Amino acid sequence: MRRIVFAIPGDIEARTGGYGYDRRVLAEFAGQGVAAVHLALPRGFPHPTAADDAAVGDIFDRTVTADDVALVDGLAYGALAETTIAAIRAPIVALCHHPLCLEAGLSPARAGGLRESERRALALAAHVIATSAHTGETLVRDFGLPRRKLTIAPPGTDPAPRASGAGGAPALLAVGSIIPRKAFDLLVEALAGLADLDWRLAIVGGTGHAPQTVADLVRLIEAKGLGGRIALLGELSGEALEAAYRSADVFVSSSLHEGYGMALAEALAHGLPIVATTGGAAGETIPDSTALKVPPGKIEALRNALREIIVDSALRTRLAEASWLAGQALPRWDETARIIANVSKAHT
Repeated sequence: MRRIVFAIPGDIEARTGGYGYDRRVLAEFAGQGVAAVHLALPRGFPHPTAADDAAVGDIFDRTVTADDVALVDGLAYGALAETTIAAIRAPIVALCHHPLCLEAGLSPARAGGLRESERRALALAAHVIATSAHTGETLVRDFGLPRRKLTIAPPGTDPAPRASGAGGAPALLAVGSIIPRKAFDLLVEALAGLADLDWRLAIVGGTGHAPQTVADLVRLIEAKGLGGRIALLGELSGEALEAAYRSADVFVSSSLHEGYGMALAEALAHGLPIVATTGGAAGETIPDSTALKVPPGKIEALRNALREIIVDSALRTRLAEASWLAGQALPRWDETARIIANVSKAHT
């Protein structure tokens, strides 16, 4: 089997779902004896400068040979120039977490440009791996990807201890980088209408990706008088993140779109009852029996679901039991890596 050169833009240690996926796949490759290396690309993607694009061309030219397979993370691949992609000597396997143009907060012009760029890029790939069936269907339907060139490799989830809860007022947990797509502002707006109830919310997620979104969220929390009830904990990992899940009573997601929803899968693994919006693949990642599901962007529907789960302990218990059972059946990371390795092997 050829060497897999896994090209990833920016900081691979960043605490996002996409980077977490990439880290774990590389680690599993090593454990499975797959010949693979990490190739670092500039951090400007998915909005590269001309210099970034030129640098990528140079990096691939120096590092990747015709005897390799270029596995390219979609955060960079969908924004690369056609000429840069065409110059890559190795067969290309593109990894798409979700289409770049569906990121919230983009101008119509930028979203349109990314849609066209990604469509052209995908056409040049030997094969495409999507992280969910929903994302895969989107690529086929909206980007013209032939179904024969598509494989689904959902994220793995590690076994986890069952959450024990806070032992007092319901402790709500939300996990995700503070960026427009995660719509934490809508979650705050929904909870502002539930000030009569006893609850606490912890938001775990990086604050360095969209500083203005973070500043706006902090102001909104204070304006709604919720500073003592909503805590922004920043990025957590390891035991600190595990403790956040373990001490939660309810997991909440207000995201506008998810390519899969790895934090949702983690909530299932910990047996947490869930309130979640259904944007993108999120509605498929969590079974109906585990969650109260609401349409994305609908504050009143989110507020009603939150009220219901906060006041009804029997409902929380029922959803938690279904969540725990569903969590035991989630795919594991060794299988994710094996799928990707097999696709790469097929294109040697």
